[in-house]
Amino acid sequence: MWRKELSLPHDPMARSPSSSSTASASGDSEEEDTGFLEVTVSDMKHPPPELGPMPAGLSPQQVVRRHILGSIVQSERSYVDSLKRILQDYRNPLMEMEPKVLSARKCQVVFFRLKEILQCHSMFQIALASRVAEWDSAEKIGDLFVASFSKSMVLDVYSDYVNNFTTAMSLIKKACLTKPAFLDFLKKRQMASADRVTLYGLMVKPIQRFPQFILLLQDMLKNTPKGHADRLSLQLALTELETLAEKLNEQKRVADQVAEIQQLCKSISDRSSLNKLLSSGQRQLLLCETLTETVYGDRGQLIKSKERKVFLLNDMLVCANINFKGQLEISSLVPLGPKYVVKWSTALPQVQVVEVGQESGAYDKDNVVIHNAGAKKHAPTGPASHNKVYLGPPRLFQELQDLQKDLAVVEQITLLISTLHGTYQNLNMTVAQDWCLALQRMMKVKEEEIHSANKCRLRLLLPGKPDKSGRPISVMVVFITPSPLSKISWVNRLHLAKIGLREENQPGWLCPDEDKKSKAPFWCPILSCHMSAFSSKALDLQLGAAVHNPVQSSLLGFSAISTSLPQGYLWVGGGQEGAGGQVEIFSLNRSVPRTVKSFPVASPVLCMEYIPEATEGDTTGTEETRAGTEQPPTALHPTVCLGLQDGSIAVYGSVDTGTQCLLTCKSPGMQPVLCLKHSSEYLFAGLQDGTVAAYPRNNGGLWDLAGRPTCLTVGTGPVRALLTLDETVWASCANQVTVLDASSLRTQQTFEAHPDAEASVTHMIKAGSGVWMAFSLGSSIRLFHTETLEHLQEINIATRTTFVLPGQKHVRVTSLLICQGLLWVGTDQGIIVLLPVPRLEGIPKITGKGMVSLNGHGGPVEFLAVALSTLAPDVLKGNQEEEEGEEEKTPELDGPPPREMRKKGILLQYRLRSTAHLPGQLLSVRDAPAGTSGTPEHTEEDGSIYEMADDPDVWVRSRPCARDAPRKEISSVAIISGGRGYRNFSAEPQRRGGEADSTLLIWQVPLML
Repeated sequence: MWRKELSLPHDPMARSPSSSSTASASGDSEEEDTGFLEVTVSDMKHPPPELGPMPAGLSPQQVVRRHILGSIVQSERSYVDSLKRILQDYRNPLMEMEPKVLSARKCQVVFFRLKEILQCHSMFQIALASRVAEWDSAEKIGDLFVASFSKSMVLDVYSDYVNNFTTAMSLIKKACLTKPAFLDFLKKRQMASADRVTLYGLMVKPIQRFPQFILLLQDMLKNTPKGHADRLSLQLALTELETLAEKLNEQKRVADQVAEIQQLCKSISDRSSLNKLLSSGQRQLLLCETLTETVYGDRGQLIKSKERKVFLLNDMLVCANINFKGQLEISSLVPLGPKYVVKWSTALPQVQVVEVGQESGAYDKDNVVIHNAGAKKHAPTGPASHNKVYLGPPRLFQELQDLQKDLAVVEQITLLISTLHGTYQNLNMTVAQDWCLALQRMMKVKEEEIHSANKCRLRLLLPGKPDKSGRPISVMVVFITPSPLSKISWVNRLHLAKIGLREENQPGWLCPDEDKKSKAPFWCPILSCHMSAFSSKALDLQLGAAVHNPVQSSLLGFSAISTSLPQGYLWVGGGQEGAGGQVEIFSLNRSVPRTVKSFPVASPVLCMEYIPEATEGDTTGTEETRAGTEQPPTALHPTVCLGLQDGSIAVYGSVDTGTQCLLTCKSPGMQPVLCLKHSSEYLFAGLQDGTVAAYPRNNGGLWDLAGRPTCLTVGTGPVRALLTLDETVWASCANQVTVLDASSLRTQQTFEAHPDAEASVTHMIKAGSGVWMAFSLGSSIRLFHTETLEHLQEINIATRTTFVLPGQKHVRVTSLLICQGLLWVGTDQGIIVLLPVPRLEGIPKITGKGMVSLNGHGGPVEFLAVALSTLAPDVLKGNQEEEEGEEEKTPELDGPPPREMRKKGILLQYRLRSTAHLPGQLLSVRDAPAGTSGTPEHTEEDGSIYEMADDPDVWVRSRPCARDAPRKEISSVAIISGGRGYRNFSAEPQRRGGEADSTLLIWQVPLML
């Protein structure tokens, strides 16, 4: 119950013991159902927070923090006022109204949990007022957010509200359609308010509240210096709010998914097999969006287009017509939920994405019919149609082939022109070569049009009914997506959903939840393949390390990027004791990796470090030194450093530069190199004897391995883990971690990471403002604060792995990785555990039970590596603006062509604007007009082709498509684990495929858009 004494910073809100988060909203008495006791907060006793006048002598940062506090106060006051308005202007009048336009029961459903949410924030306001009053002396706000919003009660009331939101909106919509008095009441209330905000606009505010808090706290944290009393509290507060927002988002997503599937079910006959499939509860909605279906004629002309709602479920694709009939009057008051009429549905394995220009080989053309049999009936006839240029996607590839044939003909004509005996001003080799250049440019523009047509056109090949002879017929359906991002998302999700149907992914993850009903969420990683780590079978090679060398490939098509693994190369290193080492390099520019290079090294590979190309600011030395030294070309490229068992450090160039060995050296004392990390100034090597060797950069941007490195002793045992953090380097030795200054290389401090001296720190990984550590003994991982070095959390991994291998309590963590809000933990049993952590700059505390992979290794997980590449903005460029801008242009060729020229055809010219300056006579039946020498007959844009149709959907070089902006970064992510063999833990009996071989498992994560 609510406490009468308001000891708010510690416990501002508590819940009645009888309460239940699953209270029904449809009972007779609201108070009986909710389990909350009401407390009236009086504005007289507790006036709202008010920030007093600013004192003199504040630092600029203190002034900014004060302004942010003012924003928090103002924003919270506005939010509480909105909650009061819902209750006072809508709920109370509706409850008291006679005759009732909305029953008391329905009122409780619509306004479910709003009183409790207002109660939470009224209490928070009281505590906030006391903090604001003492702000200038204490300057603390973070702990108040932690105390106020870490309570389960807050999550419960907001969860109930969010889960009920879709039901409340549909009830309001139904009442608007069936009860004119209710619709009239809503309109009058909206018009009477000063800001004209609708009931929907007010009721959506609780859903938006925590993202607003997060933005304000992020601003506050940015302006809070390290060492400030409020800093750790703010980071913890950010973690609490992000966790809360994530849980509410997931619940909202699931509620929306259920509502969409229910809406779809309503449009299907109860007896149909599709209705039974959808109602079974086994279907997950991965993606649904309104797309525009387009039908093209046989010459590529657009015949018709219509909006459809397309649903991607985990095993099927459904397309429906949308019907808004009779509902438009209320659309300004509440969002409309459309009615659907299912048009077709297809099992996912039978759906194929086909790109423009990729038709050949993708399917048998003779067995494909264009969707909509009426297409030919609508084809334009008569002379008018012959003058129209058909720019639909089906014609683009044909037009490119026509240009290629024309170029071959023009090249033959050029050979003939070279045999002419006379000299003609407008028929000579200069003109002929200009024609060839112009056709080459037109081909380039056509290729860009094909690429651009792919950006927003989703072309799907679906199975149709067999023809009379029984021959299978496929049907092509073309959708226009709202943006290139949408297209990428559809192709990516279709690809991963198909992989998700494979046996090893059914299921791929186990969610150890109390209710046992919890399914793996739609974003969970999907095992895309498992393969041998080394092509050589002669030796029994053990895995050591792996790194991703990202390389952008401009040769990949638009859809290939959506389905391939993150672009670049995966380097995998290992070896055999006494028999040397091996490096295997895989290309990831495809959906399954392919070995591109394999080479031996002197000794087993123990660690690897990928080093991006050094920027000018990273290299050491003065400007004069740099200018006077001949820099080797290799300094411009990324490198991969290997640490070997025999104490060697080898630096290799990237695959694109031939992977040559650029540098090599031996560590001090020939000590095995256990770990490598780099900063802008140094390459750090952790050695077997407790030494960290620091190699500086030389003037060429590479590491100076020839000179003696700076050696720092951090202990007597092996240095098993290194971590570069801002201006520091963390080095582990036994159970101690030493913090070194990354520039001066001096020791700042040493702290104990584990109470057991035998438990050596084996892994350190950073996220936000925390570092997770794993140890050589025990099954726990521990979290430390990066600034105060405080121990913040400890998690026992064995409690998760027992869900897969019951009774196995002795588990050791053998690898760690953090990527996109997920902490991956590899164990000595081959099991991989996934734990959710916050993504923002707060503390990366583990906030949920996580998941356990049912796919793993037969032995310890030797490493976990991430392959990450950014697709945009290059992929989303509609036009090659940068390339065009770099091309040489002559100043006199800037004028646009006269408008009349656009309609007459294509002027085949590239650089020549006139032939008047060329020697010889003008070959023409007309005499040249006097005084035309040097005056161009037509002005020309350099190399442009002139558009003959002003079609806004056509993307050509001279006019970018508005749908291409704004550009956004898209991250493609894959996680690679390495270990002995492959094992499926759900298989009975348990299979251990090729247990002796070193094996890679590769998971793909849905593209983050």
